Amino acid sequence: MKKNDIRCVDFHAHPVTQAFRSAMDELGIDVIEEDGFPLPAWSAQDQLNFMEQAGIDFAVLSSPVPHIYNGDGGNARIAARVINEEVSGIVDTHPGKFAFVGLVPLPDVQGAIEETAYALDTLGAVGVKVATNMGGVYLGDPLFDPFLEELNRRKALVIIHPCRARLRPENVITGKVAAIYDYPADTTRAVLNMIANRVMTRYPDVRFVVPHCGSFLPYMLQRFTGVSGILASLGMMETVDVRAEFEKLYFDIAGDPEPTHLNMLRAVAADDRIVYGSDFPHSPAKVVISKKKHFDENTEYDGVRERIYAENAFKLLGK
Repeated sequence: MKKNDIRCVDFHAHPVTQAFRSAMDELGIDVIEEDGFPLPAWSAQDQLNFMEQAGIDFAVLSSPVPHIYNGDGGNARIAARVINEEVSGIVDTHPGKFAFVGLVPLPDVQGAIEETAYALDTLGAVGVKVATNMGGVYLGDPLFDPFLEELNRRKALVIIHPCRARLRPENVITGKVAAIYDYPADTTRAVLNMIANRVMTRYPDVRFVVPHCGSFLPYMLQRFTGVSGILASLGMMETVDVRAEFEKLYFDIAGDPEPTHLNMLRAVAADDRIVYGSDFPHSPAKVVISKKKHFDENTEYDGVRERIYAENAFKLLGK
């Protein structure tokens, strides 16, 4: 990536590769049962065509959901390796257009540490992708501390993506299609757990990117600050500086940042912690391009837009 040539970096792009599709079948994961809709069609050329039309010069690819763990840690390790190798090949085939973050087979911590080393050291990944929960174990759980210690040692970039909760009501619309409610809810649940367990303070060199304008966090930040203080005074949890933990996070604006979500995020997060995300191909090209055009032309974001599109991205990627 040549910094002077980049107008916009996309931190939320999903390579729906053949290896990923095959893994879902081999692991016995029903994509529609998990997410409520099928995996979209995708190819590297589709991605490049979309980027050209949208004015996006560089994309950090992260594998889509469902997460690859389905109770079988050994097969999840195999799936992660095959998927990472295919995505790495795509990156190598299109120099200057893509980077990728490696997929890891959590909650298998040792497997995740080993795959992180392979993805970063051998395949050239710029970081790792993790789900909000993996087999029902959430980010922030002490089980993952050895994995986070390794990521902290490496000063790693970590892209978080929502996953469905293992238990959920099925007789309401929010229980049918994950994108409606479960995705933002599970993102919020996971990050609050990270805050409660002081993950960002204990592992200060890990660069976490939270999706979808922080999901429900702009609302929950103040509420969690108040409730956690009450719980701490009752001895029901450790005292935590919620704001200090939150301020260490980065956020992408995939989804529907206008007219309210981005402003809600900016009310609680600094402008230098926000990066662009398209969510292509799960969000169709025509829809994303229309949203981005509106954002490009909205004078409310003059002076901020450039930071979101590129300046913050360079800092986050260490460029």
